[in-house]
Amino acid sequence: MRIVVLAGGIGGARFLRGLQQAAPEADVTVIGNTGDDIHVFGLKVCPDLDTVMYTLGGGINEDQGWGRQDETFQVKSELAAYGVDPEWFGLGDRDFATHIVRTQMLSAGYPLSAVTEALCDRWKPGVRLLPMSDDRVETHVAVTVDGERKVIHFQEYWVRLRASVAAEAVVPVGADQAEPAPGVLEAIASADVILFPPSNPVVSVGTILAVPGIREAIAEAGVPVVGLSPIVGDAPVRGMADKVLAAVGVEATAAAVARHYGSGLLDGWLVDTVDEASVPAVEEAGIVCKAVPLMMTDVDAAAEMARAALALAEEVRA
Repeated sequence: MRIVVLAGGIGGARFLRGLQQAAPEADVTVIGNTGDDIHVFGLKVCPDLDTVMYTLGGGINEDQGWGRQDETFQVKSELAAYGVDPEWFGLGDRDFATHIVRTQMLSAGYPLSAVTEALCDRWKPGVRLLPMSDDRVETHVAVTVDGERKVIHFQEYWVRLRASVAAEAVVPVGADQAEPAPGVLEAIASADVILFPPSNPVVSVGTILAVPGIREAIAEAGVPVVGLSPIVGDAPVRGMADKVLAAVGVEATAAAVARHYGSGLLDGWLVDTVDEASVPAVEEAGIVCKAVPLMMTDVDAAAEMARAALALAEEVRA
């Protein structure tokens, strides 16, 4: 079975770990969000790609869900002593090595897709990890802080401001001019199942879909497309999905997110058992819907979610 998964950061990575347990023989291609990418300290940082790579490769900080395990922060402390900004964006010493290698390879002319493949040679995540695009795309957020309206990088909104102010608009800068990375459209065209994990529908999965050609390829693939709601009980499982959903005029409910993706894209949608009452509303939108437990408390729970998604895909296919 060939499975394509559109993945953001922590939620997508943890779901993928469950998928590997649920379908160990599957050929899995992950299309990773690069809208969170940022240049800091002269280095190219790809948070979502690295979170998937570290999680599946056994190097992730399990408590945080991002960054390296057994991390130290001597370089960060030294940079702060020099007064180097941004002080709010912290990279660990082990993590710095990944970004140094990536930046060196990019500077030598290698595209991000080739760099990602080279980095994965070390971590062996057990999936084919592709950036959504080799082109530069950065998600920016419009906010008002102390009476001043400004547009900031998504990382500043999430890491520095902790999403403490309303997101007035979310823009994947550069996405409209980007092209899918090599292998992305081919993976979609040859897939047996396409999955949207419980990643952020606006700044993770939504940013991937904003790259011209990807949404269209998924809609035309002719295979089941199944998503899992990142909203449980009218609240995001983690992160700030409610804030960015509001910015695009979508309610923070499982049914509203399904309608946001739309029946032209989704065939099936899983909601948590606490949202079972929303199943009829989703099905009225032309999307087959089931209620199952969607809290990834551990790998086994994530595997059960993956099995439910694959089962729903088979039901849709039939």
